[in-house]
Amino acid sequence: MPLLVPTPGWFVQSLLGLCFILYFAAQALIVVYASHRYVILWRRWRAGTRRLTGSDAPAEWPRVTVQLPLFNERRVVERLIEAVAALDYPGDRLEIQVLDDSTDETLDWARAAAARHAARGIDIRVIHRDRRTGFKAGALAAGLRSARGELVAVFDADFVPPPEFLRRLVPHFSDPDVGMVQARWGHLNRDGSMLTAAQAVMLDSHFALEHEARMRSGLFFNFNGTAGVWRRACIESAGGWSHDTLTEDLDLSYRAQLEGWRFVFDGTVTAPAELPADIEAFKSQQRRWAKGSIQTARKVLPRLLASPLPPAVKVEAVIHLTNNLAYPLLLALGLLMLPVLLGTRGAPAPLVWAIQIAVVVLGVLPVTIFLALGQAGLGRRLRVTRDVAAALVLGAGLAVNNARAVLEGLGHRPGDWERTPKSGTGPRPARGAAYRSGRGIKGRTEIGLAAYFAGLAAFACAAGHARAVPFLLLLSLGLGWVGIRSLRASAFSG
Repeated sequence: MPLLVPTPGWFVQSLLGLCFILYFAAQALIVVYASHRYVILWRRWRAGTRRLTGSDAPAEWPRVTVQLPLFNERRVVERLIEAVAALDYPGDRLEIQVLDDSTDETLDWARAAAARHAARGIDIRVIHRDRRTGFKAGALAAGLRSARGELVAVFDADFVPPPEFLRRLVPHFSDPDVGMVQARWGHLNRDGSMLTAAQAVMLDSHFALEHEARMRSGLFFNFNGTAGVWRRACIESAGGWSHDTLTEDLDLSYRAQLEGWRFVFDGTVTAPAELPADIEAFKSQQRRWAKGSIQTARKVLPRLLASPLPPAVKVEAVIHLTNNLAYPLLLALGLLMLPVLLGTRGAPAPLVWAIQIAVVVLGVLPVTIFLALGQAGLGRRLRVTRDVAAALVLGAGLAVNNARAVLEGLGHRPGDWERTPKSGTGPRPARGAAYRSGRGIKGRTEIGLAAYFAGLAAFACAAGHARAVPFLLLLSLGLGWVGIRSLRASAFSG
């Protein structure tokens, strides 16, 4: 009996079939994550605008410890300490800890600024660790051991909290079940560039829509690492700060809510902050967030799914914690497009139309609406079209950076906590030389893929698949923008 050997045609058909399966699987998951924005918008609309409770001043203000975790922040350290020292809160009920692990002149400037304010009666001290064990989580935990406050507020180096911050948020803790209160982030340099404008659009929708919808629907949401106040008992009952993920804030948030604590988001209180104006600094921040969210998902989801929580809470938590999987899925869609285009030459036109319309309606449209309504909800209608378009392009441009971070997050090594370099944007002039975000030539992968997707878009148009062109051009434009900015930033980084 002759041996049957597969023909090249059989092999090619099998390979195309596998590509189709992977493509449609990735497309289905992308649609789930993107169309979930419709769910968020529906929850936000259904919740309405009920007034938050707990806004009356307490008979006796609780003691608050303000923690300022720092590492090499010479450009912004004085601005931060000045703002926190100006907080309008009873002086005998306020303690400020400057948790400075710096290895440069930041430590000297922090000590000098703290000494100036201590001389006028403010309870402020600098705590320095010789070893940066546990990074930010380690610094917060170390400070908590000597803290005297029953409430703990945290501000990152790039924030400038308004004087009324504590007086506006602390009253929410009159409810003994409240473990954390998060304020909304503002943006000191929103109009600095298209990059900062795009970031602002993304963050505005995250706070004004996602946080509001989740809180008012009784779902889990997270402390954003800064501009929030914790009940100390909540931190301790949840097991304290942990550095086995790169998003210690997200990790503690879920552990605390699994212990039964309730979180509050107060969008009426805004803490302005500096957005990364350098693309490599922004990519570093995004890598940490993407990798840390996957690490946190691996850590807490087994316990959450095994808990007696309602199904709606579990489903929302899964989507929330794994949402960054959309980036490798987006990249996979682009890379699989060529075999899919080659394999659909003879496909019925109605089928191709149906698939592509579904992708637009359930994939691109909900993200666009979500970003636009985030701006409208905050009363920002000027340049909303331009800024939302920039946010969409920037999101596509992060596909390589964040896909790599997600894949690293699936591994077992926590990794190093990358600080985001600050420029000191704001009314107070920054001191000291600017920090560099890294050495080496950056952006080559993004630029190479941008050229590939541009060529693929031209091929799709010539082959009669014009409906695939917008998606390919979005990837090409986004990756090209990020890649070129990365190349320029690294070329002039010295």
